[in-house]
Amino acid sequence: MRRVCFLLKVRPERLVEYRERHAQVWPDMLAALRRTGWRNYSLFLREDGLLIGYFETEDLRAALDGMAATDVNARWQAEMAPFFENLDGRRPDEGIVPLAEIFHLV
Repeated sequence: MRRVCFLLKVRPERLVEYRERHAQVWPDMLAALRRTGWRNYSLFLREDGLLIGYFETEDLRAALDGMAATDVNARWQAEMAPFFENLDGRRPDEGIVPLAEIFHLV
């Protein structure tokens, strides 16, 4: 199982709404994430908008491609894009650049 951690930046003026949206993630979005191999997925948000994402998957490319092929993901990404800084026209899920894991305590 691969552990994946990534960073994004939420616009400070959108923090409250971003939290609210994630308190009520669409059931079909949750089902799609599970179906495409996303496990143990967490988001952590700092007060300045730094977002840290973490999930586990057997195959990162398959998990990303699987979600990219779903209609629900296209709708979710379109709604979430305005919340983020520095995407340069990319969808938020295209901004996932995994950090290098340098230590893991089992």
